[in-house]
Amino acid sequence: MPERPATIEDVAKLAGVSIATVSRAIRKPEKVAESTRKKVTAAIARTGYIANAMAQNLRMQRSQMVMVLTQSIADPNFPGILIGLEKAANDRGYGVLIGNTEGTISLEENHMRFLASGMVDGLILLTGHLPVAGRPNSPPSALPQMVAASCPVSCPASRTDLPYVGVDDVAASKMATEYLISLGHRSIAYIAGGSSDAVSDLRLDGYCKGLAEAADPLPVWRVDGDGSSEGGRAAVERLFIKDTLPTAFFCYNDDTAIGVISALKLRGYRIPEDFSVIGFDDIPFANNITPALTTIRQPRTRIGELAMGQLLDRLAGSDDKTLETLLHGDLVVRESCGPAPIRRSR
Repeated sequence: MPERPATIEDVAKLAGVSIATVSRAIRKPEKVAESTRKKVTAAIARTGYIANAMAQNLRMQRSQMVMVLTQSIADPNFPGILIGLEKAANDRGYGVLIGNTEGTISLEENHMRFLASGMVDGLILLTGHLPVAGRPNSPPSALPQMVAASCPVSCPASRTDLPYVGVDDVAASKMATEYLISLGHRSIAYIAGGSSDAVSDLRLDGYCKGLAEAADPLPVWRVDGDGSSEGGRAAVERLFIKDTLPTAFFCYNDDTAIGVISALKLRGYRIPEDFSVIGFDDIPFANNITPALTTIRQPRTRIGELAMGQLLDRLAGSDDKTLETLLHGDLVVRESCGPAPIRRSR
């Protein structure tokens, strides 16, 4: 038999309060103690209770809250983006809830229950995909206003109106590749992210354009990675096993680049005398390794500000149809890149 819908009695029992208190927390949350309101909110989320008329009333009044859905709060890019998101939200009287999914559907489903109960007005997506309630067969009305940030989202035909704000991955990666070429490198490997990573594919596209537009077009050399430092180390080890080595590495992100440098140094090579390595993101640790990492800096805070601004504008009824906002990435030259070496024998 199908599971029965949750009732207000279920919420009250789980929260340890009366039915009247649950009703008051939904209709007039300002008249309920914060500790009680949190218990009721948590119980609503756990049970999936939809307060029908009351929830509809709450939606009409606006909750003044936005949920930020992310795959990992441990992502080194997340804090900078969050600073921008919260600044833009606070400036316009909104609060921010963080939904950390850890890449699991079950946690994502739990966070989406806040939407069903009217607890948030809109979504900022940092996950790179539509939330579980927005699978291709779901109607567009199943989800609130959304803006994707940092990682673009591939949408079904029913969702062609999803704005995206992020760094111009293609242009920035082309610039990184051209910088290596300007140092004399003609054998440049790209260490990719995950196989289904849209951002990795965009950066690969920029790398390929940089190679193709060189004075003498250069060969594409893509090496599998997974976006982690361990993935960077493993990629280098596979190249040594094959006995085929580039003179420079352009890495999908800084974590990968740190792994590449670690693997090369463990084998006794010098950076940048023997190999050049460039990353992407400019995470805080990039300037604290030896040698300091040359990389592309993402305007993380600005991405957050613009993404939240677009979402709140749409919630306010703006007819702005902008679907893509791409920001410039800056090349940060440090110590990990140098002139191409004379090919050494092993």
